[in-house]
Amino acid sequence: MIFIFKHIVPKGFIGITLYPFIFLKTKDLKENKVLINHEKIHLQQQVELLIVFFYFFYGLEWLIKFFKYKNAYITYKNLSFEREAYINELDTNYLKKRKFWAFLKYL
Repeated sequence: MIFIFKHIVPKGFIGITLYPFIFLKTKDLKENKVLINHEKIHLQQQVELLIVFFYFFYGLEWLIKFFKYKNAYITYKNLSFEREAYINELDTNYLKKRKFWAFLKYL
């Protein structure tokens, strides 16, 4: 389900996925197929990791990579979950052919 709720979306971002919801900053973003596909990839990642483990590993990977990069944005862009979503967001068929735990390939 997609909701417009700008107060949940962090500053500097236009969308966030918190299973089972996709939150967008503005209503017009519902038409952005690339963004929606990106967020749906995150939904699949969350399901595969039983939701709670997704957030645990996302946070752990963020902390480890932040010590490496010392920059929050660079850290974010280098997370395996984000790399998978960004690299495949243009492919609207990606989720149909995606392998289980595909994010591991982007570590």
